Amino acid sequence: MSAFSSDLDLNVQDVTGNGTDVDVATNLLNGDIRLSILWTQEILLSADSADQVALALQRAAEQARKITANTTPESTTSTDQAQPKPE
Repeated sequence: MSAFSSDLDLNVQDVTGNGTDVDVATNLLNGDIRLSILWTQEILLSADSADQVALALQRAAEQARKITANTTPESTTSTDQAQPKPE
């Protein structure tokens, strides 16, 4: 059993038609996001496919934030705390 959950809404292949796929998956245990280019080392995407990958990464980021919010104390995740400015 894998700890990663792939984005099932993502169905992107490269523009050359050689069957190269992209996979975006979130680790359900720690919130890490995996971006995989399957069957090759690079992929050429159309603009629409690049948009789909970007949206899948945004969905994964949101899922990762929910996972890590359940495991990280509030005091270490707050961005509202004032930080001293370096001089």
